[in-house]
Amino acid sequence: MDIKRFWQDVLKQDAEAIRSYFWEDAYVNWHCTNEHFTVGEYIRANCEYPGEWDGNVERVHQSGDLMITATHVYTKDGELSFHVTSFLTLKDDKIAAMDEYWGDDGEAPKWRQELHIGCAIS
Repeated sequence: MDIKRFWQDVLKQDAEAIRSYFWEDAYVNWHCTNEHFTVGEYIRANCEYPGEWDGNVERVHQSGDLMITATHVYTKDGELSFHVTSFLTLKDDKIAAMDEYWGDDGEAPKWRQELHIGCAIS
């Protein structure tokens, strides 16, 4: 499976292309918001989300039928930015299940800033 192409199609909100990566009975879990989606529901949630998106895959690890990605996703206008960790269970090079964890990008909490610990990653 071409994971970078998958993410390009997700970010373009190309419903037909996205569907081609999944088995018909696949599912997607968004753990941070406790949501479970069929493929059709996932595509609808992704493609009806407002705005124009961009992003880049920062890391990919694969072990057998499990592929893990860390992807930076952001709006083209720069207003929203997220990092998403995705665990894709593959079967015959298509997604059978996907578990995702989305985190909002932002500054460290004030209490940690006041401790003067850590520094910016980049």
